[in-house]
Amino acid sequence: MLDATAAAHVLTSAERSQFARDGYVLIPAALSERQRAEMLAVSLERDRRFRMEPNVGPHHVLNEHDLVGKDQVWFDTVSLPKVFVKVLGLMGWNIQLFHTQLLVTPPAPQGSEPGPYGWHQDNNRMNRDLGTGLHPMVSLKVGYFLTALPTSGMGNLCVVPGSHLMESTREGSLATFRGSASWPGDVSPEHVEVIAQAGDAIVFDRRLWHSASTNISETTRVFVTFGYSYRWLRTKSAMHFGTELDSFDPLLRQLLGAATSANGYFDPQPDDVPLRAWIEEHLGPDAVVP
Repeated sequence: MLDATAAAHVLTSAERSQFARDGYVLIPAALSERQRAEMLAVSLERDRRFRMEPNVGPHHVLNEHDLVGKDQVWFDTVSLPKVFVKVLGLMGWNIQLFHTQLLVTPPAPQGSEPGPYGWHQDNNRMNRDLGTGLHPMVSLKVGYFLTALPTSGMGNLCVVPGSHLMESTREGSLATFRGSASWPGDVSPEHVEVIAQAGDAIVFDRRLWHSASTNISETTRVFVTFGYSYRWLRTKSAMHFGTELDSFDPLLRQLLGAATSANGYFDPQPDDVPLRAWIEEHLGPDAVVP
């Protein structure tokens, strides 16, 4: 959770520039070894249960949503200072947690086609409903690498740097990248496979074109994402917490979707958004986005 160490992790000008240019920024050693080990242990236990289900084989990918509420470690990850303060720097105080996802990608069957598959922008139907032109960010994701990805071919996250600046055409089915020719979502564009050490994190714009990739290594890859959006957006995960929101501290209540009224999501009052006062007190008034 947020604490006195948060001010040491504010978004730097270099990180802001990279995020604006590329649509993502890597944060080295975002997790302590203890945090990473706890998250990894919980993830592997979820994966063990998954592989006991009927018709699940050794090569199936675990893709589990709605993590918060299933284990305390995910509550503890919602606002980790080293990363969450970067999110505040990019989005401001009127935000919520709106999506969580665990991906455990074991080695693929021998002879599988390497490389990316399933190019997309996040939030699905939003991309069509917003129509043509340059879309707003609206949300971003933090991805935590719980296992090391020192080379490509390990089920790495694939991204097209700068593709968040694409203008959508044909109701979002095609995209034009910086004035170049369009490509369909099922054609692999020029991309990079993200290389990371265990415990690193990536923060990326939901508009960034990204993809899963085939794990042709002999190592299982474990990756967990926490998505943050503005509070007026419907959550993408079910957000079952197993307890009343009143039992959490005010900052966590905001991030888990609490509001004093339905209109509090659109016209927030101080009790709706304690993050605003927290930012002003701990990061200074200049850090408060209007």
